[in-house]
Amino acid sequence: MPKASDVVFVDGVRTPFGRAGEKGVFWKTRSDDLAVHAMRGLLDRNTFDTAAVDDVAVAATTQQGDQGLTLGRTVGMLAGLPKSVPGYAIDRMCAGAMTSVTTLAGAIAFGAADIAIAGGVEHMGRHPMGFNADPNPRFVAERMVSSDALVMGATAERLHDRFPAITKDRTDAYAVQSQQRYAAAWANGKLQPDVIPVEVNKGDGWDVVSTDEPPRPGTTLEALAALKTPFRPHGRVTAGNAAGLNDGATMSLLASEDGAKQHGLSTKMRMVSFAFAGVEPEVMGVGPVPATDKALSKAGLSIDDIGLFEINEAFAVQVLAFLDNYGIAQDSPNVNAWGGAIAVGHPLASSGVRLMNQLAAQFAERPDIKYGITTMCIGLGQGGTVIWENPNHSKSAERSARKGA
Repeated sequence: MPKASDVVFVDGVRTPFGRAGEKGVFWKTRSDDLAVHAMRGLLDRNTFDTAAVDDVAVAATTQQGDQGLTLGRTVGMLAGLPKSVPGYAIDRMCAGAMTSVTTLAGAIAFGAADIAIAGGVEHMGRHPMGFNADPNPRFVAERMVSSDALVMGATAERLHDRFPAITKDRTDAYAVQSQQRYAAAWANGKLQPDVIPVEVNKGDGWDVVSTDEPPRPGTTLEALAALKTPFRPHGRVTAGNAAGLNDGATMSLLASEDGAKQHGLSTKMRMVSFAFAGVEPEVMGVGPVPATDKALSKAGLSIDDIGLFEINEAFAVQVLAFLDNYGIAQDSPNVNAWGGAIAVGHPLASSGVRLMNQLAAQFAERPDIKYGITTMCIGLGQGGTVIWENPNHSKSAERSARKGA
């Protein structure tokens, strides 16, 4: 009989994130090569017998061309894994990498695997979201969903309608905060350790990309107030208070506790629980709330037990809907402390592991924190949440932090 096991997050990396399109740094770089760079970077800094990898899951939202053909298998082979290592692809839109992690975690917890690699890639320049998709006409004809459900920016506008207390002024202020926190984290060297440089063909030669392209550290409230609202006349969602269109890849190494010990691998986080939930597609941004409620219930925890939050910033309104639901201040230092997708970008299926990387790095600095959350909204009306435990947690550090608060 398989032996059930706790699941640990050994390590995670990402490529720099680029802007999608012909002017982006990865325009001439294949999508699968981005994923290969991330996987090679992960393997280069974790020394173990790669034949021990039991499975590989790599996600992409638009699985076609150089972003298709069972990415887990093809990327693994291209990255140098033994041909004995299997792999597969996953699609849960924005939560692709998150689902790669949770799916393989299920296999590890069941005892069917000890070591696994989970990640995601999205080259939105080569493969725009929904490109060549053919949604069944019944969705709209039978009024299963509004046509807005297929336009993510329109769903964000609807979220503003549902929560009128979340004004454009608030979302713009949150966007500026994200840019400032990212800039400070980068300046202080917090993010660089998990970023794997990528060699790129510029057309007239080669270059090495080692920094993120999307951030705009000089963003001001005045500049954001002047931006157009493309999804609705006189709307509230702009290019400034939402994540952009981006290219990038992420990879993570997961293990059972016994597997990590056997192969001499570190433990950055322990998985406590995870959950996915469905909501109305027209307001998909509210998805993290029921997903978090579900994950907390499964773990026997409450929101008050969570000390750090990494929330994907697809849209500022979606983050604020989550925070308002739980009574958390939008400037809380424990929420997206190093900035989020509004600054760094959101290459759809890759973003889940970026959240985990940042949470793991903060865990290492915060022994006073026991639990953290990575959560995100998902297109077509879903949310996903993973709860993690900090292996560095110390009760004495927690008591000292409370006394100093």
